[in-house]
Amino acid sequence: MNEGVEGQLRSLERRLADLTQRVERVERGSARFPADAGPMPTHHVAAARRLTPPPPRQASPSPPPRSQFDLEALLGGRVLAWAGGVAILLGFVFLLGIAIDRGWIDEPTRTVLGFLGSTSLLLAGVWLYERRGRTEAALAAVASALAGLFTTLLVGTQIYDLIPAGIGLAGAALVGAVGVAIAVRWESEVVAAIGVLGALLAPVLVDAGASDLSLAFMTIALTAAVGVLLWQRWSWLSLGAFLVSAPQLLTWTESYDERLGATLGVLAGFWALYVVAAIGSELRSQTRDELPITSWLVLFGNVVVIAGAGYFALDGANHPNAAIAWLLGLAGGHVLLGAFALRQAINREIGSLLIAAGLSLSALGFADALDGPVLVVGWAVQAVVLAYLATRASNEPRPYGSSAARLLIVAGAYLGLALGHALAFEAPPSAIIHGVPDLGDAVIGLGACAAAALYGRFALRDFDLDLSRATEAIGAGALLYLASVAIVDTVGVDASGESLQMGQMLLSAFWALTGLGGIVYGLLRDVRRVRLGGLALLGLAVAKVYTYDLAALDELARVLSFVALGLFLLVGAFAYQRIRVGAEDEAKGASR
Repeated sequence: MNEGVEGQLRSLERRLADLTQRVERVERGSARFPADAGPMPTHHVAAARRLTPPPPRQASPSPPPRSQFDLEALLGGRVLAWAGGVAILLGFVFLLGIAIDRGWIDEPTRTVLGFLGSTSLLLAGVWLYERRGRTEAALAAVASALAGLFTTLLVGTQIYDLIPAGIGLAGAALVGAVGVAIAVRWESEVVAAIGVLGALLAPVLVDAGASDLSLAFMTIALTAAVGVLLWQRWSWLSLGAFLVSAPQLLTWTESYDERLGATLGVLAGFWALYVVAAIGSELRSQTRDELPITSWLVLFGNVVVIAGAGYFALDGANHPNAAIAWLLGLAGGHVLLGAFALRQAINREIGSLLIAAGLSLSALGFADALDGPVLVVGWAVQAVVLAYLATRASNEPRPYGSSAARLLIVAGAYLGLALGHALAFEAPPSAIIHGVPDLGDAVIGLGACAAAALYGRFALRDFDLDLSRATEAIGAGALLYLASVAIVDTVGVDASGESLQMGQMLLSAFWALTGLGGIVYGLLRDVRRVRLGGLALLGLAVAKVYTYDLAALDELARVLSFVALGLFLLVGAFAYQRIRVGAEDEAKGASR
């Protein structure tokens, strides 16, 4: 046996040595026959071919994925599945309707059949999804089953009065918990909507009323919804949860307004839940993406609901000062929370959003607590703060529809409120003729508006040039109007409030002189918008002199008004032609 093995080994050694010699001869042969020395002998070529491994086959490129809209897949998968689920649910309802009309089954049997049918459909959908593939048919079956269970609870509690409210709430909690668990496991938004919103609607479905039990149940359901929102970025679900739960919260506060401490504590707790629902997912993921519009809607809706409910509860209990303090305290909390958020390594829009919500709420508090020019100053300051936040909301200018644009819209609204109040109370348009009740109030109100608008001129110059120039025009107009009111109130009215000739004459001259100054400045600096503004103001002065001054002033004042206007117009025309023509000649000479 050993001799046989040794013989085989010696035979292998001989074959290996022979193969080595052949390879060496092939290599020496290829060296003796270079490419320019003629063709290689045939036996060497054959040996080289036998020893050279074949080249690897290249895999054929895979076809690109299809990006076209597959109508067949849509109709055959989703549409058929959801149509089937809706059809099953409606068929079950129709069957119950026939049975009721014909007296086949009584009310308890109908309720039991509703629970059994919906539960069977739910189990079948779960089994299909887990065992037979994640299909739309399984999702549709589960969604229809959850809707059927909530509907059965509604019928059994409110229509048939077979199920007590407490048991109905417990059943709704169980159905909602099952729906939420399935939605999180399958990452299904549809199932989440039915489970979460159905659970939040449970107190209404079972007619539990505005009781402490219904409030506690809704609090638990809303907390569960917020937990889902922290894990899944389903921003629309936060808006749905707010829209479903907020009316129930307001109903409860109206029923329990005598317990102010408990009411305010509940409102503070729901405020925190709504804030987490609005921005919790962004805080957890620390994403830098733009906040969805639903976050804005939920947070501002939260401010309106919580602030309004607390205010009316306190005011209805004859605590008006406490009601104002509730508004301003809630506003201050938002501003402080937003300032803290801006200092953290999170999305800057969150801090801007919180501050904007706080300032919006403070506008209501200021309107209730303050009056006169102080209120105008408060609104103007809020406009400045929002404009500043808009410029810091992103590192680069972004198109309208972004958070910066939304903040600018709110800032413009505050500036409009400030200007509207100033023009309605501190310096109405009649002040051009009869003066103002208090010149100091007019100076404070219009001055604050002008300062806020001119701040926007410089703050927004790198964000939106057109918007920056628009705020510049508003600020300049406010200063011009303030100076005009000051002239009329100082020298244009007497002690009884009657208009004087001198004031209107000086006002016309002031407008003409200011327009002339704008034209000259615009020509020297080549700023077209300033030139056009000066021309517009000169036109306004001409219109005033030829209408009001001509009809209301006496002979001497009328003459002086027309002469002053004519001189300013001649100087303006001379300056316009000389400076304009000189600039054009210099440009032509430079081109030559």
